[in-house]
Amino acid sequence: MVTVVGLGPAGPEWTAPRAAAALASAPEVLVRTERHPAAVPLVAAGARSLDRHYETAGRIEDAYRGIVEEVVGRAGELGRVAYAVPGSPLVLEHTVELLRADGRVEVELVAGMSFLDLAWARLGVDPVSAAVRLVDAERFAEAAAGDAGPLLVCQLWSRAVCSEVKLSVEVFPDEPVVLLHHLGLADEQVVALAWEELDRSVVAVDHLTSCYVPRLAAPVAAELVRLDGLVRTLRERCPWDAEQTHASLARHLLEEAYEALEAIHGVGDLAPGGEPPAELAVDHLEEELGDVLCQVLYHARLAEEEGLFSLADVARSVHDKLVARHPHVFGDATAADAAEVLGRWERLKQQEKGRASLVEGIPAALPALARVAKLEGKLRSAGLGAAVTGPSPEAVAGELSAVLGRITPGDRSAAGAPGVAEALGRALLGLARLTASAGLDPEDALGRAGELLVGRIRATEDAVGRDGGTTLLDAEPAARRAAWEAAGRPTG
Repeated sequence: MVTVVGLGPAGPEWTAPRAAAALASAPEVLVRTERHPAAVPLVAAGARSLDRHYETAGRIEDAYRGIVEEVVGRAGELGRVAYAVPGSPLVLEHTVELLRADGRVEVELVAGMSFLDLAWARLGVDPVSAAVRLVDAERFAEAAAGDAGPLLVCQLWSRAVCSEVKLSVEVFPDEPVVLLHHLGLADEQVVALAWEELDRSVVAVDHLTSCYVPRLAAPVAAELVRLDGLVRTLRERCPWDAEQTHASLARHLLEEAYEALEAIHGVGDLAPGGEPPAELAVDHLEEELGDVLCQVLYHARLAEEEGLFSLADVARSVHDKLVARHPHVFGDATAADAAEVLGRWERLKQQEKGRASLVEGIPAALPALARVAKLEGKLRSAGLGAAVTGPSPEAVAGELSAVLGRITPGDRSAAGAPGVAEALGRALLGLARLTASAGLDPEDALGRAGELLVGRIRATEDAVGRDGGTTLLDAEPAARRAAWEAAGRPTG
């Protein structure tokens, strides 16, 4: 049995009599943190502080789990312990959530007064009639998305967190906000200040600091909310948009994805310290990514109308999937390098999807080179990539040389010759696997080469047009050849 006791919002005088009695009768008292005024005398009287978990854990989630393990362990040894937490047990107490979900112990809750009660008293606000939302500062951008207020932002424990909250708002509000610091203590401060002063006020913010925001000038993530609203309006009012289905929009999604890929190629690799891309290329990429996002919003809206799922469900599912696929970030697993991450990703994906084979889920309709690159990635995740099992560069070169010896430019008889197509396919497969194993995308590489070919064709056409005022198809063969050779020469 774990009796979770709320210590109240400030010093021991704010601890309720029933909570004090539960602490006095427990065989042992464990305190989540000594960094709370009501906890200090408990630790001085022999209670066990669990602050060391914060000091030794690499991540806050690890600290919470370590605290829970110690509490559960002591309850197993003694039969019953009291676990004391600041404020109320069910307000911003993740360790209590974990304890209540732990089947090894029974959990009894002894309520305590929350800092919220003092906050409403100091602000003179009825949180129900004002519809105030409580938001954790460290998740402000996510938790306050689409909300203009009023908001009570809690756990502003450092200036860095204050900065993150401040900068997540696109337009700073004109109305002052109220900083609430050390409520119920002798050094209590209630200070009104401008939004831009949130991270540089005279108040020395800490874990007992909150901020009341009467109204934001624009909601957090306002642009995404606005775009989602626009899609809804178009579905209601535009005849063309109203007629669309998942099937009718499918080709648009594909087209927008290809246009986004082209824009990505235009920007190039944004390597640290490298040359910045041209402004026009950046604007083009921004526009094309917006078009892809619009397609996602449309399909989510259609699904919501059909009662299947909503945009929130889409975001939630991909969020949860990414968390589950990264146990080395959000769990206890470790990953030495990217290859290990990739291998674990594939195993988790197979388990989630119930797939028996690595090749399941790879669309047969993918372009051939892209499909080979995908297959090579799957093999690499299983430790069977080209770097391990081949083909070797020498073997690929030999296969290419052999098959090219059977092909004469312009002679189409090779197309019907036995084994030529198969041999060429094996050589191209080997080349594509080698390319993918080196971290290059064979589809992308061929696409770039294709663009160079397009450029040379256009240059040839321009040259022919300048010389004779005719098209490439109508020009004399000698003029075509001369223009082609000239277009292939390096310039400058």
